[in-house]
Amino acid sequence: MLWQALSAARDLGRVQDIASVLIRYGFGDVVQRIGMDGALEKAGKALHWKKGEELARLKPPERARRAMEELGPTFVKLGQVLATRVDLFPPDWLAEFAKLQDKAAEVEWADIEAQLREDLGQSPDDVFKKLNHKPLASASLAQVHRARLDDGTEVVLKVRRPGIRPVVEADLRLLKRLADIVESEAPDLKQYRPKALVSQFSRSLRRELDFAAECRNAERIAQGLEDDSGIVVPEIHWEWTGERLNVQQFIDGISGRDYEAVREAGLDTHEIAQRGTRAILRMILEQGFFHADPHPGNIKYLPENRIGLLDFGMVGRLSEERRQEVAELLYGLVERDSELVSRILLGWSADSQTSQDQLEEDVAQFIDQYHGVPLEQLDMSSMIGDMTGVLRQHHLVLPADLVLMLKAFVTLEGMGRSLDPEFDMASEAAPAVERVLKRHYSPIGVARRMQKNLVQTLRVLGNLPDDLSRLLRAARRGRIEVHVEVNSLKEVSSRLDKAVSRLTLGIVTAALIIGSAIAMNVDTSETGVPLFGMLGFVGAALGGIWLLFSIWRSGRED
Repeated sequence: MLWQALSAARDLGRVQDIASVLIRYGFGDVVQRIGMDGALEKAGKALHWKKGEELARLKPPERARRAMEELGPTFVKLGQVLATRVDLFPPDWLAEFAKLQDKAAEVEWADIEAQLREDLGQSPDDVFKKLNHKPLASASLAQVHRARLDDGTEVVLKVRRPGIRPVVEADLRLLKRLADIVESEAPDLKQYRPKALVSQFSRSLRRELDFAAECRNAERIAQGLEDDSGIVVPEIHWEWTGERLNVQQFIDGISGRDYEAVREAGLDTHEIAQRGTRAILRMILEQGFFHADPHPGNIKYLPENRIGLLDFGMVGRLSEERRQEVAELLYGLVERDSELVSRILLGWSADSQTSQDQLEEDVAQFIDQYHGVPLEQLDMSSMIGDMTGVLRQHHLVLPADLVLMLKAFVTLEGMGRSLDPEFDMASEAAPAVERVLKRHYSPIGVARRMQKNLVQTLRVLGNLPDDLSRLLRAARRGRIEVHVEVNSLKEVSSRLDKAVSRLTLGIVTAALIIGSAIAMNVDTSETGVPLFGMLGFVGAALGGIWLLFSIWRSGRED
């Protein structure tokens, strides 16, 4: 049964909770299709229903967002990751996912102190001259406390919530099982690549649980921007930092959400928008390692129009080849080269079955829509939204690194326009794209690629004799195997197996009926054979009932 593959004993209670929440928010059909309805029956259908009229007024995106909020930290984080998937979800879904706030109830100081004592090896009050027991913020994975070192340096302690890892790991195990089931049982949901989404999400969340990795990300970004005095990255205090504790410099500034306070402080909003955009574009297009979540909550505005960057748990990586592809894509959009744009998009979604001719036609229409629009009037958020609409139409799914990049672009332009209504993201991006293309096609860049390709070719040629020798030895020993896998044959094989099983059962049932009829006519004065005949008839009846039920159930599944 489908449910048997899902119901690992250690996670059964959590499955029932999830099924309950999904049904309350109107996703009962999803629960039934992925085989979780049995969990509700085993749990006694102990549901706490909300008012039907209230839920009826909610649109599907809002119902999904509220269900995730109720399911807890792991699913809130999942929603935040889905908010970056501009290639999979339309704008109304992305807007709802973006509303998921990473907030949680405060953890008692006694529990925080006990974990700090383990990580520090002594009482936290002995390490820090002043430690505020009241948290600055409390999120799903961590709680932040302000403190002061002996030398007077102001710091913050980002403490992982005690006991959170086992909870997260249980949810991730369950999400993996659910993704497997959704892909096999819900073909119309397969286009959302649930297995790939869960895999990406699991890697991202496990990295976020390692606060030392977050600190290494911060230092790498700080090193790449060390010549830019306008960007401030908090300094890490490694003597107390580890997997569960992050001790870093406290940056005191205006919240990234308080645009009115920025103007009241006399800061130049245009310069701030320019500085932040150029820094992120430099990370993306030149360094290939960037802050992937530059939303207002991770920003502080400082005196002299400086910007403080916070929270480096989510970062993006772009290889040199990928950065070149991004630059060529933007170049193709500007030059109205639909063939180039289509080729790059198809290359990013290599397993797509879409028609390249139709894609080129749709891309050409998309390009014509923005042809002739001055850069200062170009709304990059709208342009990216329209481009991702073409991707969704052709079921093209972008790699995770590009999804983070697009999300960073959209977030940046939104912040820039909030600071300065005249902010022009496209004009800021143009010089960075030009530098990437010039560097790629410069004599030095071409020579470097030729040298790299030559080295790889020589390496392959050098290994060729050994590879051929191993291949011939394997052939002589009969160890060369050719595996041909045809997915459609699996279904045929399964159906044949069921048909043969039913045929065998039918023959056995018929034999029981004939044998029992013969046994009933035998003289039973001494042997009592009719008893065996009756047992045979009972067995035949049970076999016939099972056979009919199997045929009926198979018909319903089809």
